[in-house]
Amino acid sequence: MLKSKPYFSSDFKLGILGGGQLGKMLLSETRRYDIYTKVMDASAEAPGRIAANKFVVGSLTDKKAVLDFAKGCDVLTIEIENVNTEALHELEQGGMKVFPKPGVLDIIKNKVVQKGFYVKNEIPTAPYFSFKNSEERDQLIAEKGIKPPFVWKAATGGYDGRGVQVVKTKEDIQSLPDVEGLIEDMIDFEAEIAVVTARSESGEIKSMPIVEMEFHPQGNFVKYVFSPSSLSQKIHYKAEVLAEQVVKQLDHVGLLAVEMFLTKGGELLINEVAPRVHNSGHLSIEGNVTSQFDQHLRAILNLPLGDMNSRKASVMVNLTGEDGYDGPVYYKGIEKVMAMPGVYVHLYGKTHTRPFRKMGHITICADTMAIAKNIARRVKSSIKVISR
Repeated sequence: MLKSKPYFSSDFKLGILGGGQLGKMLLSETRRYDIYTKVMDASAEAPGRIAANKFVVGSLTDKKAVLDFAKGCDVLTIEIENVNTEALHELEQGGMKVFPKPGVLDIIKNKVVQKGFYVKNEIPTAPYFSFKNSEERDQLIAEKGIKPPFVWKAATGGYDGRGVQVVKTKEDIQSLPDVEGLIEDMIDFEAEIAVVTARSESGEIKSMPIVEMEFHPQGNFVKYVFSPSSLSQKIHYKAEVLAEQVVKQLDHVGLLAVEMFLTKGGELLINEVAPRVHNSGHLSIEGNVTSQFDQHLRAILNLPLGDMNSRKASVMVNLTGEDGYDGPVYYKGIEKVMAMPGVYVHLYGKTHTRPFRKMGHITICADTMAIAKNIARRVKSSIKVISR
């Protein structure tokens, strides 16, 4: 029999580095469980400032700020990878539980290191080569006879489509930033999928049914997420096994979103992973028995993991700022969307919109995927994120 943990309605304190929309949604679960939270973000206007028991303004990349923030916390977690891992290592060595583990963040936050981990551990991934700067990049392109199209990725700092570019012409190469990065082969894929999996400190693992993703062609961010996937049970099984292989080989504790390509030949290739709650799992709030946010808490607190099976067919629509608008946000058509059946609106608490900025998401749940997709198309055409 599992002993009762002193997490609920107690003096236990969970520290969360990052107070963006992911933190905001995670905090809805800590409120439900009555878990005390302390949150730090660089912005005084961060969406997570309201739901936290205590909110601190500070730089996530500043070692002293992170160490000072951690004082009084019992467990520390993140909602963004760009944090000072030197501080996290120091805290872990001092006996604090830090999840994800700092060593895992060291691997994942640098895409070159992350790809090297896959190769070393014989985890299938797209062919690539890495470089330290633009001079080395151009030299390798010439030596290897590489021609567009290919995918360029910055080693660090990329998020929400930033730091990733599909290079289509020779002219595109010259406009790339002079930073460390990698170049990947363009994959002829049938589908882009993700498995959101969780592993607790005791080693228990549970995964969501795989989701399919559709990306915005210019912004490189997720436009739609469909759950569960329409792919075969064989692919579902292979993807889940591969995701759980990755989470075990990383020795990761918490949630891990594993993005994959399904090639035309039926092969699965790991694209990237995120050691936290992730955009591909947002529809789990309404669409699955246990949401990804609930599951992340269960995993880092070593509580029994929940059932992540689908309740209904679900589609997530990302709400992003329309091109050409920069200013105080206005959700044009939101009342029309709210009148539609099975629609759940999530706004992230950002008061200022700009092109392609993630401002919220809408989940549609229905008895069949055909119905959910039909409503999702109506949602997409009915609401626009513009400025006043």
